[in-house]
Amino acid sequence: MAEKSRVCSVWVGSETGILKGVSLAKKQAFNFCEMSHLSREQEVCVLCWGDVHETEVLLGCANGEVKTFSTEKGVFTETRLCGQIDEGKFTGLAVVDSALVTSVESGLVKVWKEGSTDTVEINAGKSVCRMRQNPAQRHRVGTGGKENGLKVWDLERPDTPVFTAKNVRNDWLDLRVPEWVRDLAFVPDSDKIVTCTGHHQVRVYDPATPQRRPVLETQFGEYPLTALSLPASPVSVVVGNTQGQMAVLDLRKGLVCGSLKGLAGGVRELQCHPSLPLVASCGLDRFLRVHSLEDRSVQHKVRLGTLAWLWTLLSLCFRSSLLQECPATHQGDEAVKEEEHGGEDEVWDAMETVTEKASQRRKATEGFRDGAEKMAIKKKKVKK
Repeated sequence: MAEKSRVCSVWVGSETGILKGVSLAKKQAFNFCEMSHLSREQEVCVLCWGDVHETEVLLGCANGEVKTFSTEKGVFTETRLCGQIDEGKFTGLAVVDSALVTSVESGLVKVWKEGSTDTVEINAGKSVCRMRQNPAQRHRVGTGGKENGLKVWDLERPDTPVFTAKNVRNDWLDLRVPEWVRDLAFVPDSDKIVTCTGHHQVRVYDPATPQRRPVLETQFGEYPLTALSLPASPVSVVVGNTQGQMAVLDLRKGLVCGSLKGLAGGVRELQCHPSLPLVASCGLDRFLRVHSLEDRSVQHKVRLGTLAWLWTLLSLCFRSSLLQECPATHQGDEAVKEEEHGGEDEVWDAMETVTEKASQRRKATEGFRDGAEKMAIKKKKVKK
């Protein structure tokens, strides 16, 4: 398994607890889990890198466990309990020095220090949908959720947030505008923060200014936005919604630069490459796609699901290395090699073909015609 894990450039977690490594060069996906012990309790909610060298992947599962997977050895090396089921699913994972930071739906953010049972707890409010770490200042994280506005926390001073966003002004009917932060990201080389909402809004906040309301607000589509990611160029953002629509938006003017085609299901997660103009996305259609941000074409397309019809992709990690050696195919419908033997085609081939004899169809048609003629004759007699 070590040889397979070393060639994987994208890591994907699923609703059934499967961790898949995808080799874009080979157009092949590998399973790294015990297939006989899969359950919805092991649903992979979030993924993140465990170190800066990208040799470990951390998985936050629905049962409160955080698993550590070694990309060098191809095996799980550690499992620790960092949450309870009644607290909700994980909404974010991060690593600060040697400490692990977790966030759950109930709003509880914890810092788990290595070698210590003591934890630092932060109450970020109810219904937290996402927690993200500031890559420039790793001791700062941002949280947001449903009717829970954006907050930025300093883990070294966790008593109060360093920034609390203020809701926009009432609409033209003087009604309160609902809040629903679904995802967020910190803009590099600045203090700005980008969020997307369940009301198809994209907002930019700037804590460096006295204004706590968004300094820029735009809308994309008519459906809830589910994920966003910032490309290597910080002047734009890539967003996706529940209808499988993805687009690149300009953060300076709030305009749509272009759409990314080819998705057939809602977007669950997307992530831009840290240095190349590429974005990886996964969702309900069980496909991993890598788009180019230059010409917005599909560079790679790998099918990840086979017999599990309810299999849903929830999260992914984009590896910064190994990708430059992967040639782009520019063919979105190219045949995909899979590790599993068999698939949906075998199921359909094994089914018995139901055929209807021509004589039976002819008799049924004639009977229907005779019945129609008799009804027409009766109607004529009634009119007379």
